[in-house]
Amino acid sequence: MKTTFVLCLAITLGISIARSAQQEGNQEAAKIAREGSQAAKDQDWNKAIERFRKAAEMDRKYSQDVAIAYQQRAFSYANDQRFQDALNDLNEAININPRDARAYEQRAAIEIKINDYDRALADYELAIKASPGEIKYHNYRAYIYELRSDIPNATTENEAALKINSKNKEAVERKQRLQKIQSANAPQTNTPVAAPSKKP
Repeated sequence: MKTTFVLCLAITLGISIARSAQQEGNQEAAKIAREGSQAAKDQDWNKAIERFRKAAEMDRKYSQDVAIAYQQRAFSYANDQRFQDALNDLNEAININPRDARAYEQRAAIEIKINDYDRALADYELAIKASPGEIKYHNYRAYIYELRSDIPNATTENEAALKINSKNKEAVERKQRLQKIQSANAPQTNTPVAAPSKKP
């Protein structure tokens, strides 16, 4: 999950930076955004956020860049085990762009690390609303429910994942595992033994 997120975020940041550099508009805002882009490349997240925020105040098209810089800094904080700082930055990113499923995904991943499963479930639900066809969010929810031994909800989420892709390896394996758990937990029924026949 971590590698995929970093790759997606790097691609998004690269596209956003390229878009910012090519678009016409407020030249001063473009210059400041380029400074923010350079700061992001240098992983100077504080400067990147400050520059993108200033550019966004001059031209709204740079708001997305601010959100991405917050996500990048949050990722950096999470790697340093500074989970509350990471959550604060992700809250800012989501306030700027509430339709970004990746921000909810990243926030949920941190919530799992701090064992806040209820919030993680809620964030994955928001990610599903932002990106309805994405199977991984159902898989993550099924995983959390499975961790909590909530087999009915794990099964429901897993079935939702399988509806998106019936051959998804993770969902297929989870279905088999959940079925075994259900079988093992099923109440044992005693087969009635027939009474011996009476001889006349």
